Amino acid sequence: MAIMRKKDIRKLENKELEKKLGEMRLELAKQRASIKIGASVSSPGRIREIRKAIARGLTIKKERGSEGKE
Repeated sequence: MAIMRKKDIRKLENKELEKKLGEMRLELAKQRASIKIGASVSSPGRIREIRKAIARGLTIKKERGSEGKE
């Protein structure tokens, strides 16, 4: 799965964003599990990229939630 950038995340609706966050969390869990069992990682920087993408998504989700309250 490709890493989502800010402009791509902002285009998504809330339900789609939730789905993408779930997919990224699953991929992160798989990457971490493969490291734990001792398998070689194809791309060591991938975990960091996934974590950052999840953080971006959560930040944008929170911004959307606070926009309605202002």
